Amino acid sequence: MSLMSFITPSLVNSAVQSITPILLAALAGTLCGRVGVFNMAMEGQLLVGAFAAVVGSYATGSALGGVLFAIVFTVLFSLILAYGATVFKGDSVVICIGMNLLAAGLTAYLLRQMFGVSGTFSDPGIVGLTKIRIDAINTIPWIGWIFSRQTAITWLAWILTAAVTIMMFRTPLGLRMRGVGEDASAAGTMGIDVTRYRVLTVLFAGGLTGLGGAQLSLGTVSIFSEDMSAGRGWIAVVAVMLGRNHPLWAALACVLFGVADALSVRLQSQGLPNQLTDVVPYVVTLLALALSHRKRLKRRAAETITAHA
Repeated sequence: MSLMSFITPSLVNSAVQSITPILLAALAGTLCGRVGVFNMAMEGQLLVGAFAAVVGSYATGSALGGVLFAIVFTVLFSLILAYGATVFKGDSVVICIGMNLLAAGLTAYLLRQMFGVSGTFSDPGIVGLTKIRIDAINTIPWIGWIFSRQTAITWLAWILTAAVTIMMFRTPLGLRMRGVGEDASAAGTMGIDVTRYRVLTVLFAGGLTGLGGAQLSLGTVSIFSEDMSAGRGWIAVVAVMLGRNHPLWAALACVLFGVADALSVRLQSQGLPNQLTDVVPYVVTLLALALSHRKRLKRRAAETITAHA
């Protein structure tokens, strides 16, 4: 099979859809990192957002209702990190691990209590997100298939990536946020309310991750499955680390992981066992992290040699 026959418009379309939840979670992690809060609770936040989106869609009969539920309840869930790591000065790593465990257990419990099922909840009453079809490009080969069959959340994710990048490096708000993360005491002496900035940023980031959860459960399939975040939040953490808290570089890392996720599905359709194909995105993630760490070590060694020269 040739490479061009393997890479099809549907594969690229699937990759774009796979990128969206990871990208929104990575943007959330980037914002938190810029104000000095290490957020590794995106796995649990995506799960809460996905569950709340299904509940909201089922209860209101509207995909928009599901998206709003996802945002609101993920923001409420993010209060744990927002206040635990700032007001109460808790260890953010411990708090985030606890949030991930809480999300997994809580969504599984509520699934049984609210819908009387375990594992997966699927119902005709769940209204999924509508794919936006752009007539002007719909008939263009490849371009029409890829860009004219995405949800509004996918488009919004990339718009937010550009907006967050501009805000972070071209506006006074972004300067203050970076100041809070780089030297909180100095920012405080300049009259900046460090705690307020951190709390509001974590809550806004929770809303972004909630959007990612809504895309996960309502974007491609209108169902909720236990642990359906399936490591995407952890991949977002790696994307943030690879991007060094830069929204654009983190987004590029998400593209790599999204393509790997789509390739795993494609390989499975070619007859490879799912036990093998499911690990492809995580192998790519580990390789990218290892290469980045190796490059960083080489840079530090070069700087050390230069300093002693």
